[in-house]
Order: sequence, then C-alpha cells, then structure tokens
Amino acid sequence: MYKLWLVVVPLLMSFNVYAGNPEAGKAKASACAACHGTQGVSTNPVWPNLAGQHAAYLAIALKAYRDGRRVDPLMSLMARPLSDQDIADLAAYFSSLPPDC
Repeated sequence: MYKLWLVVVPLLMSFNVYAGNPEAGKAKASACAACHGTQGVSTNPVWPNLAGQHAAYLAIALKAYRDGRRVDPLMSLMARPLSDQDIADLAAYFSSLPPDC
C-alpha cells in the first residue's frame, strides 16, 4: 500500500486544477472555428468534433499539444500560446456544447 501512495500522491499533485469558464472559452474559441466549426462540429472528417467531449480530455489534449508531448503541425502551433486558464476555459466551453449525434 505504501508503494501505491508513492505513485498516486505525486501524480495527483502534478495536475493543476483550473476551473474553466464556458463564456470565457466561447470568446477564445474563434480561432478553433476554422477547423472545428463554430459550434465545435467539424465539416471535415480529418478534424475532430469538440462539442460534447469531456472537459478533462480536451484539457489534457491541448496541454499535450502545447507542451510538445503530442505533435501536430497546426495544433501544436495553435496551442503553444495558450495558458492553463485558456485551456480550461476552452475545454469548459466545448464540453458544454451538445455533441453532433
């Protein structure tokens, strides 16, 4: 049990918790609309729909692009200037939208 805590506690401490604001995310999402649609639903199958995705997933993905752990020429460039709060806001916004069913 002790060894488990040696792994779990540092992992939990490594997550920065930022409460995302969907309204702030909406204001920041204009750059995303070109590929992911104004309501988070892409018209191109190459680009994923963001509407209705889990906020945690979106935040993890954006941070990975920003920090170079996930690489895509366009997404890495778009995510590089985002702060943790920007990412939390965008994730809150897109997760609040109804998914394209």
